[in-house]
Amino acid sequence: MHLEGIHHITAITADAPRNVDFYVRVLGQRMVKKTINHDQPDVYHLYYGDEHGSPGSAMTFFEFPDAAPGRAGDGMVHTVAWRVGAPAALDFWADRLAAEGVAAEREGDVLRFADPEGLGLALVAREDVADRPLAALAPDVPAEHALQGFDGVRAYASDPGASAALLETGLGFTAAAGGHEAAGSARRGGYSYDPAPAERGVPGAGTVHHVAWAAVNDPELEAWRGRVAAEGARPTPVIDRIYFHSVYFREPSGVLFELATLEPGFAVDEPGDALGETLVLPQRYEAMRETLERTLTPIVNPRAGAARG
Repeated sequence: MHLEGIHHITAITADAPRNVDFYVRVLGQRMVKKTINHDQPDVYHLYYGDEHGSPGSAMTFFEFPDAAPGRAGDGMVHTVAWRVGAPAALDFWADRLAAEGVAAEREGDVLRFADPEGLGLALVAREDVADRPLAALAPDVPAEHALQGFDGVRAYASDPGASAALLETGLGFTAAAGGHEAAGSARRGGYSYDPAPAERGVPGAGTVHHVAWAAVNDPELEAWRGRVAAEGARPTPVIDRIYFHSVYFREPSGVLFELATLEPGFAVDEPGDALGETLVLPQRYEAMRETLERTLTPIVNPRAGAARG
C-alpha cells in the first residue's frame, strides 16, 4: 500500500479574479471546479489543474476577500513545485513570466517565482520521472512546455526529525534527496523541509492551507487513517467532499495534511467538457444559490467555452 503522490494543494487568496487570471491564463491551467467551501459556504473554493482535474494536478484556493497578506513560517509550506518536461520549457516560462511582469530566478533545472500574492512557486525540469504528464491544453502554451503535475512541496520546520516516524512508518514515505517522497505505482510527490525563519508564520493570502496526498480508494484511506493514528496523529473521521473522501491531521512539524481518494473525481456533478464554467454547489446549499451568486466575487474564466482536446 502506497500513497500516489500529491492529490491536491489548497491555498488562500484574497483576490479571486486575479487568482483565476494568473493560474488559468498565465500558467495555462484549466479551471476544473468553481464551488464553495463546504464548511463556510460564502467562501469560494476554486480548483485548477489538467483537463480533468486529475489528482496530482489540482491547485485549489479558498477566497477570503478581506484576508491580509500572509507569511510562511515554521510549520508552513512555503513553495509549491510543478514538473515540466525538459530544461527548454524553463526558457519558455521565463520569457512568459517576464512578459507578465513576474520576476523569476533560474537555478539550473529549477525556475523560481511567486504568484501575485507572494506564494512561492517553482517549475522543475524532470526528465527522469516516468509519471504520466498531467497537462492542461491552454491554446497559447505549447504542449511540450505545459505544466505536468506537481513535483512536490517545501515547508519550513524547526525540528524536521520530529516528523520522520509519521512520514516513514505512518505514511510510507521514503527518504529522497533533500527530503521524503510519496511514491505509488502511478505517481510520486516530494516533501522537503528547510530551516524555519526567525519571523513567525502568519496564515493569510498567499499561504498554503493544506497539502493532500492521494489514497487509492476508501479501504486504503481507512487503513492510512489507522496507521497515522498509531503514530500519534489525530486524524478526523472520513469526510465526504463529493469529489473525493478525506481525512485531515497535522503532521508533527505543523503542516496540515489531508489524505484524499482518487475517485469519484470532478465530473461527478457536471459534464467533463464544461468543468469549472458554472457555480456548482453541494445539494445542501442549493437553497442558497441566489444569495451566493449575488454575493460571491464575480470572476471570469479565461478559458470558458474553449474547445477541449
